[in-house]
Amino acid sequence: MTLTHRHPLPETVLVLGSAALKIGEAGEFDYSGSQAIKALKEEGIRVVLVNPNVATIQTSEHLADEVYFTPVTPEFVTRVIETEQPDGILLGFGGQTALNCGVELYRRGVFEQHHVRILGAPIESVIDTENRERFTTRLAEIDVATPRSVATASVDAAVRAAEKIGYPVMVRGAYALGGLGSAICRDVTQLQTAAARAFAHTDQLLVEEYLEGWKEIEYEVVRDAADTCLTICNMENLDPMGIHTGESIVVAPSQTLSDTEYQMLREVAIRVVRHLGIIGECNIQYALDPGSQQYRVIEINARLSRSSALASKATGYPLAFVAAKLALGKTLVELENSVTRVTRACFEPALDYVVVKTPRWDLDKFPGVTSRIGSAMKSVGEVMAIGRKFEEALQKALRMLDTGAEGLVGNSYNDAAPIRELLSQPTDRRIFAVAEALQQGMTVNEIHAITHIDRWFLYKMANVVKIDARLRSLSGDLD
Repeated sequence: MTLTHRHPLPETVLVLGSAALKIGEAGEFDYSGSQAIKALKEEGIRVVLVNPNVATIQTSEHLADEVYFTPVTPEFVTRVIETEQPDGILLGFGGQTALNCGVELYRRGVFEQHHVRILGAPIESVIDTENRERFTTRLAEIDVATPRSVATASVDAAVRAAEKIGYPVMVRGAYALGGLGSAICRDVTQLQTAAARAFAHTDQLLVEEYLEGWKEIEYEVVRDAADTCLTICNMENLDPMGIHTGESIVVAPSQTLSDTEYQMLREVAIRVVRHLGIIGECNIQYALDPGSQQYRVIEINARLSRSSALASKATGYPLAFVAAKLALGKTLVELENSVTRVTRACFEPALDYVVVKTPRWDLDKFPGVTSRIGSAMKSVGEVMAIGRKFEEALQKALRMLDTGAEGLVGNSYNDAAPIRELLSQPTDRRIFAVAEALQQGMTVNEIHAITHIDRWFLYKMANVVKIDARLRSLSGDLD
């Protein structure tokens, strides 16, 4: 699509919400859907919303013109389409639930039958990012590195793939929410168990090399119909590969990348988004080898995500609002940043502060559930803190969790397990185990060797521990 061949604005647009709140799909999709509705209404478009969750902002009376409190499933959405006859549909604002529903409707021919235009990212681009085999093939076309992997359709095929790649391996399900069905497998028994569990939710499982100790980096990218492409925010997980982004402390902007690494990953992100033809917003996740400049693209979300909501709040760039406008054919040069009211949407934000996102778990509510964290989400919420330095933002975030923590230090530490075990087997309290290890005299290098957490973060946490010790020496026991 070019500026001279822009589609006319649709009269009625159907927006798919994310339905019930669940792990992996929570308030961030209420936020993105609400912003999309506002963007459409600003253009004079009639909006029909499908979302059965009455406890959301987007179902409020003043937003959508018509709300259907029905499940976001192909059967119910088909009936809404038959009734409302929308001109267009937005699939990327309701998380994985809405996206999966849209893909199935496309495969059934519902959109073609009722002349409904998919707005934003083309459906083939969505399938390219969700189908793990197509994902690898499409990125190989532009020489973008992905983990060595094999797409499988049965447990036996997964076992054969792992034998070919070599243990340990990571398994990931296609069209999965919150890392559902993913796992790190170090032997055939673990793989068989994980694969059997995953195939209960998906018909395709990717078996790939496990990049142990590599950093996990994310970029949020927007692209318009005129091929203008921007990176809005980049983020870095404090935890290395193997811990789901939703389970990890995330820092924006990245703090440990060299300029060469930052620019390399930025260029790859833009190249990928252009190659796949994505219009609107896209999240791209990397694994980066800290000992070299090798990288792997591990996942692409051609939709709004949890990270998109974090990037919007962290930068002041209204990603969901802009993405909805871009889906209508608007360009970044045309659009005003609705938050700043000064810059245009084609300006990349620049941050002179640090943002830290920390997950919140409620595992104590579920007796018998392990506190171990890994490649599948267990967290039920998160907080975001802003500071001039990493230490300040981290301290604020840990206090805001409402778990009784005073920050990184000053807490009652009563874990009975050996400290090295707590470091090597991540739990929801590993950040406090790191602080305890530093207080017990373990060095940054020792902790890094066990956890693979970047030394930069560990030195910053060591600063907090040193200040705590200094204050105690000056004023006695602060407790």
